[in-house]
Amino acid sequence: MNFEVTPGMRRLGASVLGMEAIVAGLITPVAIVVGGVAPALAVAVGIGLLVLCVVAAGLLKRPFGYVMGSVVQVLAIATGFLVPTMFFLGAIFAALWITAIIVARRVEGVTSR
Repeated sequence: MNFEVTPGMRRLGASVLGMEAIVAGLITPVAIVVGGVAPALAVAVGIGLLVLCVVAAGLLKRPFGYVMGSVVQVLAIATGFLVPTMFFLGAIFAALWITAIIVARRVEGVTSR
């Protein structure tokens, strides 16, 4: 199966990952102060996810970037084990990620309805 990357997919995907990177960075202090998570763990998870979002956004010119972006969505949901609200926010970002890909492909005529 050939996965064609379109300009709209890159723009929408990068937008989702960019906003997700901000949220990922902000879970660090929340995990420490509200969740009582050890600072080293909170920083590793929060900043690590932030970096993965930025790297994935940079790789969206290639199909592998979408695989990495999808892995980021799973990891974002998994951060809910540190900050329970992230179960909800991670699911929202995952839905936005999927929607961005589907909508961009439809608008640009890559897939049929």
